[in-house]
Amino acid sequence: MATLVVFGSLGLARFGYTMVLPDMQEGLGIDNSQTGALATANLVGYLALALIGGALAARYGPRVVVAVGLALASAGMMLTGVAAGFPDAVAWRVLTGIGSGASNVPVMALLPAWFATRRRGLASGIAVAGSALGLIVSGAVVPRVLSTWEDGGWRACWFIFGGITLLLAAGSLLFLRNRPADLGLQPVGSAGEVPQPPPAGGIRWSHVYRSRAVWHLGAVYVAFGFSYIIYMTFFTKHLIDKGGYTKDAAGDLFMVMGWVSLVCGLLWGTVSDLIGRRRALIIVYLIHAVAFGLFALWTAPAGFTLSAVLFGLSAWSIPAIMAAACGDVLGPRLAPAALGLITLLFGIGQAVAPSVAGAMADASGSFSTALLLAAGVALLGALGAFFLRPVTVVEGQGQAAGGQARQGR
Repeated sequence: MATLVVFGSLGLARFGYTMVLPDMQEGLGIDNSQTGALATANLVGYLALALIGGALAARYGPRVVVAVGLALASAGMMLTGVAAGFPDAVAWRVLTGIGSGASNVPVMALLPAWFATRRRGLASGIAVAGSALGLIVSGAVVPRVLSTWEDGGWRACWFIFGGITLLLAAGSLLFLRNRPADLGLQPVGSAGEVPQPPPAGGIRWSHVYRSRAVWHLGAVYVAFGFSYIIYMTFFTKHLIDKGGYTKDAAGDLFMVMGWVSLVCGLLWGTVSDLIGRRRALIIVYLIHAVAFGLFALWTAPAGFTLSAVLFGLSAWSIPAIMAAACGDVLGPRLAPAALGLITLLFGIGQAVAPSVAGAMADASGSFSTALLLAAGVALLGALGAFFLRPVTVVEGQGQAAGGQARQGR
């Protein structure tokens, strides 16, 4: 269910925009700077709810928060489909982002409650595969819808995305549970681990907002938010403008990237369980830097394909590792709040980048310079991850010491 929540909240609500963008831009008569602003509007909404959604989930439980968030994202997508101009589209993309933030952050933070430390990276990796499903579905469906409804095809796509997400909201309410104890179960993989008692005196928010380890994770996460969103938002536009791709051909490569990325979270979540969050983050950021640089500089089918495959192999690994790391640092009770805080920082990078990239494209005539900027920021992410260090578990809050050593290793 967590995988499907990510599919709706990110795979459709955010990454569906990439495939719809060229026709939506033409239909609304907007330039590259405005298309970047629409992406930024979505991410501003996400940013606004990332911190609040995590805190609400920590206090009231993720299940209801996730369901309400998906319902809001669904409404935002459907309303985007009836937008009459740029101002309308901005408002509804903000609403979509609000719903995405209220659903994605809590559902990822739900996993530390259900999976013990040694299975946490793997579980998070499976959940983030929902983003890959979004690429696969968008790459397969959008070109066909656009060709069927020529003038209003992009509007039909948003109606379809919104309808699917509304069904997922109902599914979340029916099937998600806040903790294994609700069903008389123990966390998966908890055999042999020493159970930790719940924190005395309720939730201690200072353990989250005054944690140096959490703030360091957030700073590293900013680099991912800024760099990957440039690549993802303008992927199709760059293929069409610089590579001479048709919409169908661009959709096919987008779908290939989705299929490849289907296993990346599982792969790198497991790797982070084995070699540590720090080492896994460094490797993934370096792969991203190469992928973004190739996409900018090698403007031939081979270069575009290699870039898409490299990014696909590592695409959603960083959110999976970060979700696992938050559970390592503060334990399952405070993991939603910690993930909300670092997602807030991540969201700042996401919100700024599309507008910067759009303006750079209008000034230079292509997205190549913006993609090179993304590659440089990914290298900064690798450098920041290099300086992550082991943390001390807050008494009664975190997991076993072994999980803490992994986070900084």
